[in-house]
Amino acid sequence: MIWLLRHAEAADGEPDAERPLTEKGQRQARAAGRALAALEVRIDACVSSPKVRAVQTAELACEPLGLEVQVDDRLAGGQFDPGEVADRRGEHVLLVGHDPDFSMAVHNVTGAQVRMKKGGLAAIDKGELLVLLRPRELTAVAKAYG
Repeated sequence: MIWLLRHAEAADGEPDAERPLTEKGQRQARAAGRALAALEVRIDACVSSPKVRAVQTAELACEPLGLEVQVDDRLAGGQFDPGEVADRRGEHVLLVGHDPDFSMAVHNVTGAQVRMKKGGLAAIDKGELLVLLRPRELTAVAKAYG
């Protein structure tokens, strides 16, 4: 199963690759990780885009999961194959990156038309979209079960 977490809300600015998360973005990222932990989702590896906002999202989300973040340039921007990025990293891999890349990846793998929100999470398995959660839903799960 491949989990896709779009980076949380980031500050405006240049250069683009160095934009950090806002306070709201930090809360969104923490909520995503707490929600996954509360739901006892098994994640074997966490792989992030090298851009600051994605790495920060991954670090905050993966902290309650006890995972170190691996950086992969294939998630830095543009079309990618989630299966290729996740390959040999485990059965359940969390990818952290950007849109429209993640929405297109979900479409390419499943045929589903989605728009990933900042801090939103999707899960795909064997060509099927199994989960699509917005940040507010992740926050509700984290509060209710975490």
